[in-house]
Amino acid sequence: GWAGTANGALLRQAVAVGFEAFITVDRGIAFQQQVETLPFGVVALRAPSNDIVDLRPLMPGVMTALVKLVPGQFIRVP
Repeated sequence: GWAGTANGALLRQAVAVGFEAFITVDRGIAFQQQVETLPFGVVALRAPSNDIVDLRPLMPGVMTALVKLVPGQFIRVP
């Protein structure tokens, strides 16, 4: 039910339900939002598209990022 929700509202909803991490393909989120103030970290995936074929190879990097992710941190994968 969150499809089409703008980044700011989406992040507020994520905070409200207690997310521990936020994974996105939005490359500009770190510039558009105050990630450093969030109670969870953000992982941005750098891929040609959000198609699973493009995202699957990034999963080992995502797993590594999630292990060390702390609140307010922004990590780009790869």
